[in-house]
Amino acid sequence: MLARAYAYRESRSKAYVIYNDTLPVGMALYYDCAELNAYDLSQLFIDERYQGNGFGMEATKQILDKMKSDSKYDKVILCYIDGNEAAKNMYEKLGFTLTGDRDEDEIIMEKALR
Repeated sequence: MLARAYAYRESRSKAYVIYNDTLPVGMALYYDCAELNAYDLSQLFIDERYQGNGFGMEATKQILDKMKSDSKYDKVILCYIDGNEAAKNMYEKLGFTLTGDRDEDEIIMEKALR
């Protein structure tokens, strides 16, 4: 993920380590997607040993807050792998909606930030 953050550095990439106290449990990455006039929440993962504890939900809320305060774009896009119902449900709870588009096995969602 850090290599991807470096590759997207011209697009203001932001990489985060997600912690439970001092224990790293996951990572996240987003960057500007000028061609879609949106932030792209490109990567979010929680180590399988720590899934189901709300870390992904809380991390995503905090990242969305950072995007809102940055206020360069009014929406965020992301993809999840078809069949990953836990990811779909979490994103829907956070207000993301399906766009109807897909990229092979990835389902595309978006959320307005305002």
